[in-house]
Amino acid sequence: MYTIEMAYAHMRSMQEQAHRSRVAKAATAGRRQDAGERRTTTSHTKKR
Repeated sequence: MYTIEMAYAHMRSMQEQAHRSRVAKAATAGRRQDAGERRTTTSHTKKR
């Protein structure tokens, strides 16, 4: 049986994983760009 709690737990873990990879990308991008540019590029241009 799949409960709403299970769905929430999965959703939360996916968000945490996405947040971690976004932070890692921002950290590497931060070495090349300044903080202002990094903030706009990470939030808007998400290339896959």
